[in-house]
Amino acid sequence: MNRRFLLQASLALLAASRPAWAVPPTAADRADLQRIQAYLNSFRTLKAHFVQEAPDGTLSAGTAWLERPGRMRFQYDPPSPLLLVADDGEVVFHDAQLDQTSRIPLGRTPLSIVLADQVRLSGAATVTDIQRLPNEIQISLVLTAQPGQGLLALVFADNPLALRQWTVVDAQHKITRVSLDDIVFGGQFDESLFKFPK
Repeated sequence: MNRRFLLQASLALLAASRPAWAVPPTAADRADLQRIQAYLNSFRTLKAHFVQEAPDGTLSAGTAWLERPGRMRFQYDPPSPLLLVADDGEVVFHDAQLDQTSRIPLGRTPLSIVLADQVRLSGAATVTDIQRLPNEIQISLVLTAQPGQGLLALVFADNPLALRQWTVVDAQHKITRVSLDDIVFGGQFDESLFKFPK
């Protein structure tokens, strides 16, 4: 079995499991979670190039903007007809080819954890797992009050700590993986980036 298959299988299993540590977190786990939380709170905005792998294996790329609290835009490169925008407490997904738009409350998605004003890896979020590989650390999270809404796995390069990827397992256990590169932290973005016509 390759690593990708193992990761997919473990994420699907985690999404279906209870939102709690299988064993109590160790002192090293707690220290790493504190480092990750401090890192995520060290920036308010970022812009990055992304490559997304959809549940059906389709690859697409584009530019992502994130601004806490609560704002995100995924602008997909042509010929993709997709656009994802988060603002005003909701996530809007638009498919121009099908002329379809879907909206869901941001608070019902695990992405709300990293888009919070202050990221906290406890309380509203529950860490379900932490994995360490050479020069890499991965944590898996669910919404404490709504664990069935999905799971978010964040992958970081380590030494130094740097966000590299996130994977969302939705309520139907479909897996979407987003890899980031060319990340630029800080800066101000035009508010129109995060607006979708009503």
